[in-house]
Amino acid sequence: MNLNNFFLRSFRILLLPFALLYGIIIKIRNWLFDNNYFKSYEFSFPIICVGNIAVGGTGKSPMVEYLISLLHKQFTIATLSRGYKRKTIGYVLANKNTTALDIGDEPMQFHLKFPDVAVAVGEERVLAIPELLQDIKGLEAIILDDAFQHRSVKAGFNIVLTEHSNLYSRDFFLPTGDLRDEVTSVKRSDIIIITKCPPDLSIDKKQRLIRNINPLPSQQIFFTAIEYGIPYHIISNEEKNITTDDEVLLVSGIANPKPLKEYLLQHAATYYQTDFEDHHIFSIDDLNEIKEKFQEIDTEKKIILTTEKDAVRLTKFKEELIDLPLFVIPITHQFLFEEGEQFNDAVISFIKNFKFNRAI
Repeated sequence: MNLNNFFLRSFRILLLPFALLYGIIIKIRNWLFDNNYFKSYEFSFPIICVGNIAVGGTGKSPMVEYLISLLHKQFTIATLSRGYKRKTIGYVLANKNTTALDIGDEPMQFHLKFPDVAVAVGEERVLAIPELLQDIKGLEAIILDDAFQHRSVKAGFNIVLTEHSNLYSRDFFLPTGDLRDEVTSVKRSDIIIITKCPPDLSIDKKQRLIRNINPLPSQQIFFTAIEYGIPYHIISNEEKNITTDDEVLLVSGIANPKPLKEYLLQHAATYYQTDFEDHHIFSIDDLNEIKEKFQEIDTEKKIILTTEKDAVRLTKFKEELIDLPLFVIPITHQFLFEEGEQFNDAVISFIKNFKFNRAI
């Protein structure tokens, strides 16, 4: 075991009394919602919520992008996020002049990749939804990003993600574990997705995981693996495959870069890393530090690699990046066991049936 991980786990165990207190507070909060002392608002409109009950990267943003790709050519849709670490307050609808500082890095990523889809942010989603419905005429569905544990809005369709290597069923409350909500909350979901699975996950292991999660009869459970695309230059969009001759400086400010590091171990000659905290807002000093570390790599075949979420916080340095071999690696969910169409049908049917029921 890594020595740092050993001390971190030991320290988190010492925080068990705080985790127990946190768990009690969460259980009381959920009881108040369940018994209508706290109000959950339901809209007569198709709302799809993507979330989890643990901190850390379970793949929410790639799942939102998957849903946008699936739905935006068939329906008029929008995304609504909190807009973590943005410099604005209240409801904001993205436009052609919007930056990551206005709406946050993940919503900005959606806005850049899908410019024809409305992207909005608002801390209080229950207030932001009516504004979004007013701004976008003919809207047919809203995708709520990371809103499952925020119960002020009762979505019509809930998708909960949990990471293969850190299932919520084997976790504990913060700060001893990673749970920010109680496990029983997942009963409110329609679909559970176990993400970041090994691509060669066996049927036997699949069944063991299902037994461990123990979904309700009404819930569907799916399994996805990470699929990385071809890296593209942050400014020119020129594509470049990573080869075993390349040395890579990985620049990441995401919650869980471990899968990407494992990918580089398999596809690059070697990699070096410069890690920042999740949602880190890059400064010119950070960029200069990245350049210095890159120059220290003593080979001609070398590149800098970053994630799409980090890239939206780096593009503000456009002039400095034009000649820098800084590439962005896209990521998506690959559904295992040929069950992608089954998932797609469940989502599309929700919207179509909701519209039909509303018409009645």
